Amino acid sequence: MKIDPITLEIIQNALGAIADELALVIMRSAYSNIVRDSMDYSTAVFDHKGRTIAQGLTTPVHLGSFPDAMQKLTTLYEDNFFPGDIFIFNDPYGSGGMHLPDFYIIKPVFIDNRLEGFVGTLAHQCDVGGIAPGGMGVFASEIYQEGLRIPTLKLYDAGEPNTAIFRMIEKNTREPVNVMGDIRAQIAACNNGEGALQKLIKVHGVDKFRHYMEELHDYAERLIRAEILLLPDGTFFFEDCLDGMGEDPETIWLRVSLTIAGDQVLIDWAGTSDQVKFAINGTFPTTNAMSYLAVRCALGGSIPNCEGYMRAITATAPVGSLVNPVEPAACGARGITCFRMFDALMGAFAQVLPERIPAANEGGSSAPHIAGRDHNNKPFMVSGGLMGAWGGSMARDGQEGISNPAANLGNTPIELMEARLPIEITKYSFVENSGGPGRHRGGAALQRGYRLLADEATLIMRSDRRKVTPYGLLNGLPGTPSWNIINSATKQKILPVCPMEGVQMVKHDEFVHIQAGAGGFGNPLERDVERVLQDIQNELITLAYAADVYGVVISDGTIDAKATEKKRQELKINETFKTSYLEHFYNAIDLKFA
Repeated sequence: MKIDPITLEIIQNALGAIADELALVIMRSAYSNIVRDSMDYSTAVFDHKGRTIAQGLTTPVHLGSFPDAMQKLTTLYEDNFFPGDIFIFNDPYGSGGMHLPDFYIIKPVFIDNRLEGFVGTLAHQCDVGGIAPGGMGVFASEIYQEGLRIPTLKLYDAGEPNTAIFRMIEKNTREPVNVMGDIRAQIAACNNGEGALQKLIKVHGVDKFRHYMEELHDYAERLIRAEILLLPDGTFFFEDCLDGMGEDPETIWLRVSLTIAGDQVLIDWAGTSDQVKFAINGTFPTTNAMSYLAVRCALGGSIPNCEGYMRAITATAPVGSLVNPVEPAACGARGITCFRMFDALMGAFAQVLPERIPAANEGGSSAPHIAGRDHNNKPFMVSGGLMGAWGGSMARDGQEGISNPAANLGNTPIELMEARLPIEITKYSFVENSGGPGRHRGGAALQRGYRLLADEATLIMRSDRRKVTPYGLLNGLPGTPSWNIINSATKQKILPVCPMEGVQMVKHDEFVHIQAGAGGFGNPLERDVERVLQDIQNELITLAYAADVYGVVISDGTIDAKATEKKRQELKINETFKTSYLEHFYNAIDLKFA
């Protein structure tokens, strides 16, 4: 059958619209703030073989994992799909899941009783039971402690709901109303997507549609291979790390080699630390997802979001490593490993495309969970990640108040939190004198403070980038460190980046998280003086910081050109700006020990 390129483009765009419509249904009908407001969910459309043919504008780490999950589903059930079926699963060991809070809900789509595709959703449930509220306690040592494991099951069998599964889930969560509401939102999205995909297929005819899907995969593969061919062949190495866990953290390494060989990209994680008895292990679908994302970010270009482009990318990792663990490794807090994998891959790509790749971002979304019961004995949970800042690049300063590229999430509006939860937001702002200095500076750190209004609650925290801050590039300086602080009526307590137990809070305690500032790009002494002045006017830096770090002297609101030239010459010789920027950062934050 001859392929009409215009028809192919129309079908491709229609598939993308269906995937986005799935996402909109979830956003408009979900219950929990982590799904509805933070938008920690993803959607996709698949062909009759279970291959991804479209992705919603949602979370990259989810989207890249769908191929593994769908391969498990189609292999397990083979020809046992029927109209009205809906599947649910979350198990990382056997079902292609990533961590237990992520529930996949998949619906096969039929035309005249013949399987023609699938529509899929994945949403991060706010609680799945287990040792820690929120399902992301870093101190879990094995997956059995992390909550409810769901193998690949039929939630609906030929249109009939399996009430036992619904009841089991409801009894294994601290937040049954929100979790069951979010599951229903996923089901509603799948039902809506089913009708839209059926309509699209019928317009073109089932045989023609299948033929065009094969061409869509081949077209995406041709495009990405053509992009890869423009890159220099070679192997490029980079390493980054996680600070570690608890009060006495040991560094955890992620090492990657990026090989470009003709029109193929090979990504190997040999040398990465072994899996650990903490909940930060990232199962291999996560590793695949980060690999696909990094290549797409580095290459740019308009390539269809279908499985065909993935044929040009191969990821490998040692079995039993942090990024390819074996059961029963815990993986609930695998998010920080995802973000560090992305940072390491971008560091490798920076050696290939220095003009395109930015310095390191803030290190990924931080994940505070504050859970307890209000005065009516009703459960509550503060959840949803906090992000973020991008690194500076060849073209521009890093952005702030924006999601990490690996997440594509949102910061929950404080008005919604205060209206629905027994907390008061005490601060929500950029941190002065934060971020890595550079010709193009890193994005400023974000901070948020939570004051507890309930009698008591438990804080579960997952963060990073205190000991090893986000890297700078081309003589740009690293970003500023993150901090976790509890302010009580009588004292201040500094928490580790990942406390190894739930932290007890009582009424009026304030928890403050200061995220890491992103890395800088290029020599700070080459920064445009007008940009320095703008940062002062926007209250991102102080006058003293401008002089001591960038060598820009400002008097009465204007730049003193002669004094600036002299100051920059002094700094060029003694290089005190390479350490003084951290002193100014600590002067700007409320740490009593600093």
